[in-house]
This record gives sequence, C-alpha cells and structure tokens, in this order.
Amino acid sequence: MITNLKVLLTHAKEHKYAVGAFNVYNYETIKAVILAVKEKQQPAIIAFGEKYLANMELKEVVNLVRTMTTDLRTNIAIHLDHTKSIDVIREAINAGFTSVMYDGSELDYEENVKNTKFVVEMAHQAGVSVEAELGSLQLGTDTNEDDAEEIYTDPIQAKDFVERTGVDCLAVSIGTVHGLYKGEPKVSVERLIEIKEQIDIPFVLHGGSGTPLHIIERCIDNGITKINVNTEISYSVVQMISKLVQDKPNSHFSQLSVAAVDTAKNTVIKYMEMFQPNK
Repeated sequence: MITNLKVLLTHAKEHKYAVGAFNVYNYETIKAVILAVKEKQQPAIIAFGEKYLANMELKEVVNLVRTMTTDLRTNIAIHLDHTKSIDVIREAINAGFTSVMYDGSELDYEENVKNTKFVVEMAHQAGVSVEAELGSLQLGTDTNEDDAEEIYTDPIQAKDFVERTGVDCLAVSIGTVHGLYKGEPKVSVERLIEIKEQIDIPFVLHGGSGTPLHIIERCIDNGITKINVNTEISYSVVQMISKLVQDKPNSHFSQLSVAAVDTAKNTVIKYMEMFQPNK
C-alpha cells in the first residue's frame, strides 16, 4: 500500500525501528526495492532525488511503482529526496509522490524557514508529507552528492525550525557522511540526544551507507526513524557488473539487468535487517 512518510515514521517512532529510504535511479533499482519489500514484508521508502531527473521523469517513477505494487499490502512511500527547487517539488506532488524533501540547508536560516514553511503548506494540502534538513553532511568517498561541509544541527535552532515550519520529519547532521566513510565513523549520538530533548518528531539520518550496526542501533534508540541508503546500492551493482563484464565481455545487457536487480535487492535487504532486526 502506498502511503506517506508521516504514516510510516509515526509507526516506526512508536515501535522503535527505522524505515530504510533506498535511492532509485531506474527500473532495476525500483524493482529491487519492491522485491525486497515483498520478501521481507517490511515497509520501505522508494526515494528518487532531484539529481536523477536525467535518468527518469517524475511521472515515470510514480507510474512504475504503482504498476509494480498493485498486489502489495506492505506500506511504502514514494519520496522525492534532496530537492532544492520548489518547482520540482510542485511537479512531484502533481505526479503522485507521497512525500517530498525540501533541502534548504545551504540557505540563510530565515530563508530556509520561509521556503520550507511554504513547501509544507503546499504539500499538506495534497496529503503529502515533508522532510527538511538542518545542518549539512560532509562528503565521503564515491558520493554523488554536491559539495558539502559538515555543520552539526543545532538543537535550539532545530526546535525553532520545526515549530515555525510544521515539517513532518527532520534530517539531522550528527557526523554521518554522504557516500562511504573515508575512515572510522565519528557519529555524535550525544548531539542527537540533545536534539531529541528539544523536539518530538521523527528524525532522519542521511548517509546510512557503511554506518556500523552499533551506531545505527543507538541512533534508532534515540529517535531516528528513517535512514537513507544510496551509495552502497550503486557501488554494489557497479562492482558486480564490472566483474561480470570482465569475466564475460560479451554479456548481454538483459543478463546484466537481471543481475543488477538481484544485487541491489540483496543490498536493500541487508539494510532492512539492520534497521528492523526484530521484524
């Protein structure tokens, strides 16, 4: 069943688990997430970022997901990830996305508040939930994100931001990275706890790829209900295809496509089991 983030994350918050938001870019990755949901019978978020509009149109994403989930009873959301353009967000809402993320983290604080509040009002009229980000993550290796300098989320500012914008969930910066870690992860669960003391809404952790299980468990215990996974899905598929083509240079594209779905699905399942160990 297709629903929005508010439904998924409210349940996750109440029952102390996290829902994986898995970035998709094409038919193969969309199919991989849906197959993982069917196999594990766990909710998931199909996340499509603004930067992948060169790969697929917004309506194509929605139509594919809806066609492929007609028999699905497990809850999923179709989420627009990391989007700086309000026009793209409006287009996504009209296309049928059930949640959107407005990323104004690089803007002046007051401008971020103003734009996010506008997006919330527009989205909520359509029953679409809204994620926003406060602070920013630094870049790890093999990332496909824009340049960034890590700025931890300020707890007091987060409280003000949530109260003034009415967002449904907040992505916080506590030391994870976009991409894969260059060294030992230094995630500040203490900062997350400080934020949790100020506001009581679902929190989002970006940069889930490569984050150790013990850190994920502590984050979930302290309010993280949505964890984004992108780089490792791409990395696992590219590595598999590279090896397959090296071993069999004349491989047919149809074979690579099937193998890509299977590899991506296994990566998604790996994280599902980390985020909901008792499910």
